[in-house]
Amino acid sequence: MDISPTFKSPQAKYLDSNDVPAIDSFERKTFSHLCTSDLSETTGNICNRDVLAEMEVDDEVVNLDNNYMDPQLCATFACDIYKHLRASEVKKRPSIDFMETIQKDINTNMRAILIDWLVKVAEEYRLVPDTLYLTVNYIDRYLSGNVINRQRLQLLGVACMMIAAKYEKICASQVEEFCYVTENTYSKEEVLEMESAVLNYLKFEMTVPTVKCFLRRFVRAAAQEINEVPSMQLECLANYIAELSLLEYSMLCYAPSLIAASAIFLAKFILLPSRRPWNSTLHHYTLYTPSDLIDCVKDLHRLCCNNLDSTLPAIRGKYSQHKYKCVAEKHCPPSIPLEFFHNQIH
Repeated sequence: MDISPTFKSPQAKYLDSNDVPAIDSFERKTFSHLCTSDLSETTGNICNRDVLAEMEVDDEVVNLDNNYMDPQLCATFACDIYKHLRASEVKKRPSIDFMETIQKDINTNMRAILIDWLVKVAEEYRLVPDTLYLTVNYIDRYLSGNVINRQRLQLLGVACMMIAAKYEKICASQVEEFCYVTENTYSKEEVLEMESAVLNYLKFEMTVPTVKCFLRRFVRAAAQEINEVPSMQLECLANYIAELSLLEYSMLCYAPSLIAASAIFLAKFILLPSRRPWNSTLHHYTLYTPSDLIDCVKDLHRLCCNNLDSTLPAIRGKYSQHKYKCVAEKHCPPSIPLEFFHNQIH
């Protein structure tokens, strides 16, 4: 067998794992060349967000991107990733008035009932959280340009969930399983036909910045300065609030990053109602001030308060489980002090 010239080359050098100085030198060179931001400074927090907003970084901001040893954190280019997500989130959002301008046979209540049911399906099949957010995005984007009758709304829902499951999972559920969850209301051929219609209408643009994308980073930022409550409890509560927003058609007017930031704000307020929810670290990583969040936070607060008597119990039931720290049973204060929305970042 012929050996590749690359492996024969005398210029190829291999490091001995015991050669500590050589490894340290190699790591320093690697990190210096992996910096993708335009900034020349490499100390402190080096996020380059001049495209999105101009802001001062003070000493109180916690650096989330200093762990270069964990490849899953993508510390070297995490800032660039989220800068790109913020720039692209506006491009793949559904219309905010398709119920009034496009749809004739369905309404907001039917949409909410469908999503409530899809939450149960996602739990039953243990789909990753991103699948649900993608599913709702695909549904709303399709409904933004295609009239559908109420008899086929559930068909649209399972087709979009099947697409989202294929996107997120290596081994996605078979089409027969999605037929089964509808009690075989729709045939395999009908589901596949609807899948094709959705994919073609969306031009196979399946990659979408969802609320969940931003929540992952914002939760890490929020957890840096909270010692009174476990970070897992904060994360579950923020996820609960964010998922409630999926049910509400009126929440489509808010960008995913804004909903994620507002969910963090409200979650921190519910857990620690006597403390200001916002700080310099959250301001820096979300690019939102408290005054930017006021309308969205108030709408999410209304959803949390009204969910106690909701006829759509799937999300509340889901987050009442012990594995989600029973956050749906947390008491939600009836009002939020207005001074918490003043831009006094601490």
